[in-house]
Amino acid sequence: MVCKKCEKKLTTLAAPDKWKEGSKNAVAGSSGRKLNQNKLLSRSAKIRFDPLNVRKCKLCKTKVHQDKAHYCQDCAYKKGICAMCGKQVLDTSAYKQSSK
Repeated sequence: MVCKKCEKKLTTLAAPDKWKEGSKNAVAGSSGRKLNQNKLLSRSAKIRFDPLNVRKCKLCKTKVHQDKAHYCQDCAYKKGICAMCGKQVLDTSAYKQSSK
């Protein structure tokens, strides 16, 4: 459960744009993209997944699966808040939810 403001942060694609003029991954100038480059070695350390540095939910202390989220999906749904910023998204006062 994510608010409209934080939904923009989730719009990154797994596959990059096709190589054409005006795409996000097009490089200006005559150099263009690098050929014969090992992508596993050239990625920055910031992009790599580190299993030891996983965020934990602020409420229940379980692992959070989204990169920028502060609350797990269960807590965000039960409280009716945005998983990333904690803003109230849904009024859950009339809902009958389990205490699981």
